[in-house]
Amino acid sequence: MTTPVTPVLREMRWWDIDPVLELERDLFPEDAWSRGMFWSELAHSRGAEATRRYVVAEEGKRLVGYAGLASAGELADVQTIAVARDHWGTGLGSVLLTELLRAATAFECAEVMLECRIDNIRAQKLYERFGFEAIGFRRGYYQPGNVDALVMRLTTASDSGSAAVSTSERGTEING
Repeated sequence: MTTPVTPVLREMRWWDIDPVLELERDLFPEDAWSRGMFWSELAHSRGAEATRRYVVAEEGKRLVGYAGLASAGELADVQTIAVARDHWGTGLGSVLLTELLRAATAFECAEVMLECRIDNIRAQKLYERFGFEAIGFRRGYYQPGNVDALVMRLTTASDSGSAAVSTSERGTEING
């Protein structure tokens, strides 16, 4: 049994882009984001008009994960979640997703959407534990590999008024 990780989460900043890109290319070699994509997202993550929340997880001086969320009105979209391979199964994905759901609550979003590679069962199980439900597919969404995406949605519980969910009710271990 793996001991849960207690990483230090902090806001992603421009100086994190190089280590994020290194992890991005390792985990998503066919459809990795570009430097420009991260710069663009970070440009919308600060100030009174911010519509993005990006965080990194550090263990010592090493970046071991990152995640990002975009909001528009009452809708939030999980843009990315990534965990270093040697931290799979430690609960770090749950920690990152919990932070994104907190951000969705702060943005006053009623729904959180995401796309997940159809072949990424590990991630799908994580999202399902948090209450996301599959609602459709996007054919050929991930390019250049032409891999389909599973579209998933989490709707705010009407009594809570927030998109955040308790991880104590959900498992924190990622099972593949």
